[in-house]
Amino acid sequence: MVSELIDSIKSMSAMELRDAQRQDKVSVSEIATAYLDRIEAVNPKINAIISMRSRADILTEAQDMQNTDGQGLLHGLPIAIKDLRETKGIATTYGSPIYKDNVPAKDCLLVARLRAAGALIIGKSNTPEFGLGSHSYNPVHGVTVNPYDLTRSAGGSSGGAAAALAAGMLPITDGSDMMGSLRNPAGWNNVYGFRPSYGLVPDEPVGDSFLHQLSTSGPMARTVKDLELILQVIGVPDARLPHATNPFVGMGDKSIKGTKIGWIGDWDGYYPIEDGVLELCTDGLDTLSDLGCEVQPVTPPFAPDGIWQAWVTLRNFATASSYANLFENPATRDLLKPEMLWEIERGLALSARDVHDASLISSQWFRTLATMDVDMLALPSAQMFPFDAKLHWPKQVAGRKMDTYHRWMEVVVPASLIGLPALCVPVGFGRGGLPMGLQLIGKRGCDAQVLRVGHVYHEITQYPQKHPPVLA
Repeated sequence: MVSELIDSIKSMSAMELRDAQRQDKVSVSEIATAYLDRIEAVNPKINAIISMRSRADILTEAQDMQNTDGQGLLHGLPIAIKDLRETKGIATTYGSPIYKDNVPAKDCLLVARLRAAGALIIGKSNTPEFGLGSHSYNPVHGVTVNPYDLTRSAGGSSGGAAAALAAGMLPITDGSDMMGSLRNPAGWNNVYGFRPSYGLVPDEPVGDSFLHQLSTSGPMARTVKDLELILQVIGVPDARLPHATNPFVGMGDKSIKGTKIGWIGDWDGYYPIEDGVLELCTDGLDTLSDLGCEVQPVTPPFAPDGIWQAWVTLRNFATASSYANLFENPATRDLLKPEMLWEIERGLALSARDVHDASLISSQWFRTLATMDVDMLALPSAQMFPFDAKLHWPKQVAGRKMDTYHRWMEVVVPASLIGLPALCVPVGFGRGGLPMGLQLIGKRGCDAQVLRVGHVYHEITQYPQKHPPVLA
């Protein structure tokens, strides 16, 4: 009977768990126990969840929650916070030996909102060092591997979050996305990851609030309705930040028939893409066509290499601005990984004109997309299937040499550069049973429309529910 209850809990979506709890069909303690048991069984194989609180402390908090009238949207739902977000009383290492003993005295804004909504924080999810690179390994916590193939990468930088979701260790997770960090790992783990429009989910109201607009936090889940649930908690403006939008209130129930989706594919051969990726994505688009969307191949009237060059400049600028202090201190510089040193050195060498020219390209790309006769664009969520987890990053894709540590993820940049909402939806499995995803990229502020299309697609496909990983 107990085993059946645990299996039932793990099969429920976050929305179903919340409703079952409110109807007294399941308790917070039973939910916590089911997920803790699952973590103990499979996390040692995957290394997705790190800095775990003790089981006793978690269950004590779960019991306390059960004894209170929880009205928060996430009441009693277990979550592990990405290890780039500060959590009160729980180690926040950023994957760096510099911060291996860092235990914050307070929560960051996003974590405070999740906690206030009733989420049960059990620990952290693994990430690459300072979130750089789309493979979740670091010298503090090691490598997170893919639940669908334990020799392969889970992606990143929200790789721990995505792998934990796929393996049934959590019902919901948070993530962040600068260069595909919510989308690549979602696609590689057969779950959903949503990068909101820039400004919808506020960052910390500290430091500069105008120059750096490349990164945002967002939700990950096994259903789009669960993404919506989390976004209603974290997608609320903060008056201290200048780019705030209206609060997210939901995706609504508008029909998706007639939605115009422009399929970029490999952008006329510009992107090197591994065999099998485009075919899976077109299968997903065929499903959207069957649901009434109008899918057409498109080639944006813009030079994709210009998008890449602007991206590299602005990313170098943002990284150097954030971490130059670690670079300039001999005691910490030697503890930074080569990719971080490369970013900072290039960023410090930029002129004001370099940054302006990159911003000008971004502005031109934004205007170009705004005038295209589409509601959203579609691209693969990655240019290759999950690679060997022993590698730091792939040196070539489809026979083409990669000239930087992140060039193999160039396909995510068109959305990231200009702060567009982008949802990764699962589209099936390629060679060796490895998952792949498709990006649906909306226009700025059209988050509800993108999620609505994703939800209708999910109701038909149910990839995370129908095709979970097989873990002994």
